[in-house]
Amino acid sequence: MGLEYIHAALLLHEAKKDIDEASVSKIIESVGLTADKAMIKSTVENLKEVNIEEVLSSAVAAPVAAAPTASAGGEEKEEKKEEDTEKKTEAAATGLSSLFG
Repeated sequence: MGLEYIHAALLLHEAKKDIDEASVSKIIESVGLTADKAMIKSTVENLKEVNIEEVLSSAVAAPVAAAPTASAGGEEKEEKKEEDTEKKTEAAATGLSSLFG
């Protein structure tokens, strides 16, 4: 898929090193993968015009705004919480009404 090349570039960026073909290749090979020279060249070329800091800072807010909805199991838990809250509210109301007859 090519994410390993992006990850390598991000590691280099974090280390404040130049993102070049040789460095990306070393990182890829250091984890036991075979470096695809064409993918490395493409990744490096495509990242030359990208402000990585800007992309990362805008990506930090994205997961909060674009958080996936809960899975089916999560929805059931949410519904159960709502039902429990409703039951507690009804019980409290019943208890209050019994005080005032």
